[in-house]
Amino acid sequence: MEMLRRAKATLDDATGALRSKASKQARRQLALKDAEISALRRELARLRPEGHGTDTGRVPVFFVVGNQKSGTTWLMRMLDAHPEILCRGEGRFFGASWRQKSLIQKDTRRPPSSLYNAVLDAEFLKLWVERSVWSRNDSAAEHLDNLTRMAIDYFLEGELLKSGKRAVGDKSPLLTPETIHEISTIYPEAKVIHILRDGRDVAVSAAYHTRNFGRSNKRSEANGGMFLEEQLEKLAAEWASRVGKTVADGPELLGENYAEVRYEDLLQSPEKEVQRLTRFIGVDPGEEAARRCVVAASFERLSKGRQRGEEDPSSFFRKGVAGDWKNVFTQHDRDVFDEEAGELLSRLGYETG
Repeated sequence: MEMLRRAKATLDDATGALRSKASKQARRQLALKDAEISALRRELARLRPEGHGTDTGRVPVFFVVGNQKSGTTWLMRMLDAHPEILCRGEGRFFGASWRQKSLIQKDTRRPPSSLYNAVLDAEFLKLWVERSVWSRNDSAAEHLDNLTRMAIDYFLEGELLKSGKRAVGDKSPLLTPETIHEISTIYPEAKVIHILRDGRDVAVSAAYHTRNFGRSNKRSEANGGMFLEEQLEKLAAEWASRVGKTVADGPELLGENYAEVRYEDLLQSPEKEVQRLTRFIGVDPGEEAARRCVVAASFERLSKGRQRGEEDPSSFFRKGVAGDWKNVFTQHDRDVFDEEAGELLSRLGYETG
């Protein structure tokens, strides 16, 4: 028995030594990886050309905003095809109060629908900030905003580093009318590109999108159109609120860091508009780079072979045209939309009536 006890003790010692050695090796590997990442970040900072960052030397960061179904995905694909731009989405960084209803229904834990929402809703994080010796004498809200900013930097700049590109952007749809305010508060030096589209075309595209995702969408018996009784009112009101707020507050909050582009202008003069936007971001606005962007995000490519105007009602890229609302709206639909959003349509230069 004594021999067995000694043998077991010897085996335990050997196992412990092996585990300790493996742990040390793992720690060494992690330390080397951290050092490698730090060195890469320093090299990236050193290689940033003058005039292409902010006054603090940070990489150019931008956000593509717009009401859903306004062409944000199309514009994102264009910009991401530029040799110096990494543009993805939806990162859902902003949206303090917005939650996706489908997620709430599927998950009783009520998952957050945005990074900002996750930080603000983190009860123990807020409690720590309020009580920590490092932060308890300051505004907890300001610290949470700063932590959100640091997290955005972590994700954006980490992916940019791996891509080898120079500027990074996220497609951030206008989930609420306050999105532009959140961006200006959390990332005041970021550039914002707001893509605008006729709200009636937005409504038509949104209605098809809703239908394709399996929600009830029976034709209205009242007007014989494609919209539910209250659906069009809601779509028009949301478009007027989100777009109207962004158009009004964007220039005031962000100044020269705010730019607009119209879906209709991207259709008519895509290369010209891409050159203007890449110049705004701070990368090469040359004709060759712009042409590459336009070709990469052509409707034919995005729709896998269809020509612009050739409709597939079940596709995310359904038709790719402007003014299709005229083929869909009944007179009743026109009156309903004008009642909710006619003032903004006129202010933006879209025909009404």
